[in-house]
Amino acid sequence: SDPAPPVRIHGNSYYVGTCGIAVILIATPKGHILIDAATDEAVPSILANIRTLGFDPRDVKLIIGSHEHVDHMGGFAELKAATGAQLMVSSAARPSVETGRTDAADPQVGIIPDMKPVPVDGEIAFGAPMKSGSGSDIALTPHATPGHTSGGTSWTWRSCEGKKCITIAYVDSLSAVSSDDYKFSAHPERVAPFRSTFDRVRALPCDLLITPHPSFSDIFERLAGEMPLINPGACKTLADMMAARLDKRLASEAAK
Repeated sequence: SDPAPPVRIHGNSYYVGTCGIAVILIATPKGHILIDAATDEAVPSILANIRTLGFDPRDVKLIIGSHEHVDHMGGFAELKAATGAQLMVSSAARPSVETGRTDAADPQVGIIPDMKPVPVDGEIAFGAPMKSGSGSDIALTPHATPGHTSGGTSWTWRSCEGKKCITIAYVDSLSAVSSDDYKFSAHPERVAPFRSTFDRVRALPCDLLITPHPSFSDIFERLAGEMPLINPGACKTLADMMAARLDKRLASEAAK
């Protein structure tokens, strides 16, 4: 929840999240979009970041997210109240968002705290571009990327600076983490979605990668100019890395 300064990523896409959790603002004349909300405690700094950039939080018309854990969606209730925006999530994420409780089948159930419940205004349709406000010039495409949670969602959109247009990919968490007594090898119904997700992420249009946990995409280093900002191979690299980590986890479980 530690505050981080806001920064423009590219075009009308901005980082307004915390030091450890990404929150993305996409500003359009017809209404702004927020992707993720970090924690309840982080909401005041998120709102302050939006204002620092010269935008009014009440102009946020749509709130969407990555996956149904308190560190990414825990601030939904406060952000929705502060902005009056419509909140939309995947059908699999909806029960956790509306009850505030972690899914009983989640590998991290018992170690992920509950979050403040909030009513959802609608469910996203995967593969169908979404817009904020009538006539918005930004269309975001949601992609189903379950594994880390059942409702995991990634997003792609086009961002332009003058004539230079790129595709930004906000790729959800791909890590196979769990409580100490959970074995992925005993849950093939969790492993199979991971495999499909890795393939889907490898195929995403992906000029500029951002992840809910900034360290997985080195976004701070790239925004600081320490690494190239544009890397069309980043999504494939991330998926390959996380697939290798899952394989290592399964091998470790089998060796015990």
